[in-house]
Amino acid sequence: MQEGTLQCLTYMNPNISLDEITRTAAAMAREMKSFPEIKDVVVDIGYGEIGPHMHHTNYACMNITLNPRKTWKNATTQDELTTLLNQRIKNFPGVSTTFSQPIKHEIDGLIGGAGSSVVAKLFGEDYKVLLEKSHEIETLLNQIDGVADLRVEQVDGQTQVKVEINPEACARHGIDKETIEKTVARALVGERAGQIFEGERMFDITVRFVKSARNSIEDIEKLLIKTPAGYNVPLEELAEIKIEAGLRQISREETRRYISIQSNVRGRDSGSFVEEAQAEIAANIDLPPGYHLVWGGQFELRQAANRRLLMVIPITLLLVMIMLYGLFNSASNVILIMLNIPLALVGGVLSLALFQENLSIPSAIGFIALFGIALTDALVLVSRFEHLKDKGYSLREQIIAGCSSKLRPVLITTITTAAGLLPLIFSSGTGSEIQRPLAVVVVGGLISSTLLTLIVIPTLYEQFAQRGNKNLPE
Repeated sequence: MQEGTLQCLTYMNPNISLDEITRTAAAMAREMKSFPEIKDVVVDIGYGEIGPHMHHTNYACMNITLNPRKTWKNATTQDELTTLLNQRIKNFPGVSTTFSQPIKHEIDGLIGGAGSSVVAKLFGEDYKVLLEKSHEIETLLNQIDGVADLRVEQVDGQTQVKVEINPEACARHGIDKETIEKTVARALVGERAGQIFEGERMFDITVRFVKSARNSIEDIEKLLIKTPAGYNVPLEELAEIKIEAGLRQISREETRRYISIQSNVRGRDSGSFVEEAQAEIAANIDLPPGYHLVWGGQFELRQAANRRLLMVIPITLLLVMIMLYGLFNSASNVILIMLNIPLALVGGVLSLALFQENLSIPSAIGFIALFGIALTDALVLVSRFEHLKDKGYSLREQIIAGCSSKLRPVLITTITTAAGLLPLIFSSGTGSEIQRPLAVVVVGGLISSTLLTLIVIPTLYEQFAQRGNKNLPE
């Protein structure tokens, strides 16, 4: 659904400073603001440690408010505008971008655990293997048509100060590891010494070394550790201090480690994209034993909805057939009425192809509504035939009189329903892409089912009646 507002989610180097990400995000916002289609750009850096999303300060979320569509000059659709924006900002060094929308981003996060339409989670134990295979999958997915905003979850690259304690040196001075760890943590990270109130706001008072005493490896090595005997020993005599890049987070689901490969899909439906991706990965990438890939996101939601529809629709049609048989006590009449469903299906499918719409949940709901209307039209016509039959009309008179009397009601039902849905087909406002597939299916299906109902149903009714009369005993 097009919400009228875009989000540009940017991920930068894990070690970037707050000042640098502020400058970079501001420069990107200025580039996007230069488009006449964009009204405002509001940038949020990082997210809190509580709530539905938690991000580090190398993450910036840019909320982009769009101008009315009639004022647009460079693009005609939201997808085109997204592509143009991505081309404008993709050359910023060290920046990975993903485009979404506020509500969609929240829903994607709740469904797949990430703010993307399609999320592939690679599960396994060894993070080196997970990283290697996830980048192989990323390279392969980048070659599939429709992929957009492809990225591997950022789990490494965090610069860390590593203190490797020498047990023998500690034993010589009688110092335990806990003392060293606490002293280093207090010096570098700090320790809460109290709290201060400013109006209704409360802040922690944290005490740690001044920046000049903790800004380099040499400064940390000079840190003095107090021994049980009362004298001080430099940290460099007790441990080796070095800087290295390591993991910044470990993602787990049900205690299992995983790395996610995230992407959006543009220009095609997510279902066909995932099916093609699954086939390509199965053919080209060998996963070690104990490693497996699980697909989620909007694809997962669609699969769940399809499974429910595959259960609900047959049960519903079966109940309808039972009620129709109880009404007419004739299997042939039930078959005639149910035949209107494939007649309506033809028009619905052709209209989707004509308007270049994908088969989606809204279009599936449209088919359900269409089947109900089509069955009603067929029921009205067959009921009229049976009524005239009870009055003593001949078979040909039943069909002619029945079609003549019910032509107007059937056409009026079709015309009024189609007229009510036409604005949804040609609208272009917020949410129109959700309403359009439903309206296209119903209108197209009604046109085909109405035309074929008035021709096919009477013809088959006559054929079934003649065959039934031949089978009657003389």
